[in-house]
Amino acid sequence: SALAGRFTEIVPLVLFGGYFLALILLLATDLDQRLLPDVITLPLIPLTALASLSGINPLVGGGQLVTAAIAAVAIPLLLYLLSIPFGAGAIGMGDLKLLVSVGLLTGLARAVVGVVAGALLSGVVIVALLATRRVTLRSYIPFGPFLIVGAFWSVIVRL
Repeated sequence: SALAGRFTEIVPLVLFGGYFLALILLLATDLDQRLLPDVITLPLIPLTALASLSGINPLVGGGQLVTAAIAAVAIPLLLYLLSIPFGAGAIGMGDLKLLVSVGLLTGLARAVVGVVAGALLSGVVIVALLATRRVTLRSYIPFGPFLIVGAFWSVIVRL
């Protein structure tokens, strides 16, 4: 219902509805299998690029195509570079591929908002899980679901 409240025209509603369905599938898969599969993340990249280039994406207008492309490259690259000191697996390649489509579909400002929201949410959840002793500092906690919630937020919130 938040999506229907955000977009009143049918084309953007179908576009973001389909994208959100893919994100929900990715969220469930990452929680279950610790994986954001290429079979979903990779097709989202050309589809979101096409949606933005064709003009059917109301979040990325003509003047924002370049910054959306910058977001699609710079955000995953920055997160990858920041993860290097923490060793292999600090951030998954599926997370980075997902962020390419998030950047293309939402643009630079919204993609940054989404990543920050996801990171803040992950911090709150992880602290709560540590405090309740549900996880330890050595536990694997997928970051993809937090990025996905952040992506939802970046689309729904009006900037």
